[in-house]
Amino acid sequence: MNEERLYELIREKEQGASMALPALMRKVYVWMTLALVITGFTAYGVASSPGIISALFSNMLLFWGLFIVEIALVWIVSARINRMSITTATLLFVAYSILNGVTLSIIFLAYTMSSITSVFFITAGTFAAMSLIGLFTKADLTSLGKILFMALIGLIIATLVNVFFIRSGMFSLIVSYIGVLIFVGLTAYDTQKIKKMLMMADNMSEEGQKIALLGSLSLYLDFINLFLYLLRIFGGNRN
Repeated sequence: MNEERLYELIREKEQGASMALPALMRKVYVWMTLALVITGFTAYGVASSPGIISALFSNMLLFWGLFIVEIALVWIVSARINRMSITTATLLFVAYSILNGVTLSIIFLAYTMSSITSVFFITAGTFAAMSLIGLFTKADLTSLGKILFMALIGLIIATLVNVFFIRSGMFSLIVSYIGVLIFVGLTAYDTQKIKKMLMMADNMSEEGQKIALLGSLSLYLDFINLFLYLLRIFGGNRN
C-alpha cells in the first residue's frame, strides 16, 4: 500500500467517525434520559403502593437482595457486553433502571415532593453544564479521572464507616458535599471519555452502539448519585 492510499484511508476513517459521533452521542443521552424516566416512574409507583412499600422495607433481606442484583447487572453489562447483542444489553439496562427505581422509592417517603422536584432540576442543570464542559473542553481530563476514582473509593469507605460505626449527621453532610464534588467532576470526565471512545467507532455499527450504551450507563450513574447527594444536602425531610 502506497503512502498516498494510506493517508486516504486514514481520512476516510476520521470522516466516518466524525459523521457517526453526533448520532452516537445523541444515543448516549437518549438512553440515559429514558433510563431516568423509567427509574423515576418506577420509584413513584412503588412509593404510591403501601403494600409494596411494606413488603419491601419490612424485609431487609429482600431490600439488600435487590441492591446486590443491581450491582450484578451493572457488572454484567459492563464486563460482558461484547459477548451479548445490543438488544440484550439494552434490556438489562432497562431491568437495572427498574430495580433502581424500586430501591430509590424510599426517597418519596423520606423527602417532600417539592424538594425532590427542585433538587432534580438543580441536578439536571449541574449535570448538563458539566457534561458540556467534558464534551467541548480541550483539556485532557484523564489525570482528573484517576484522582476522582480514588476519591470515590474513599467516599464509599467513609460512607460505610459512618453508617455502621460513627452514625453522625454532620459527618454524613460533609460526605454529601464531597460526593457532589466527586460526581460533578466524574460527569465531565466520563463525558470526555465517552466522546473519545465513540470517535474510534465505525459509524453506527453494533460495536459503536454498545459503547454508546455503556456511556449512557456511566452518565446515568453519575446523574443518580449527584441527585442523591444533593438531595441529602438540600432536600426537605417529611415531618
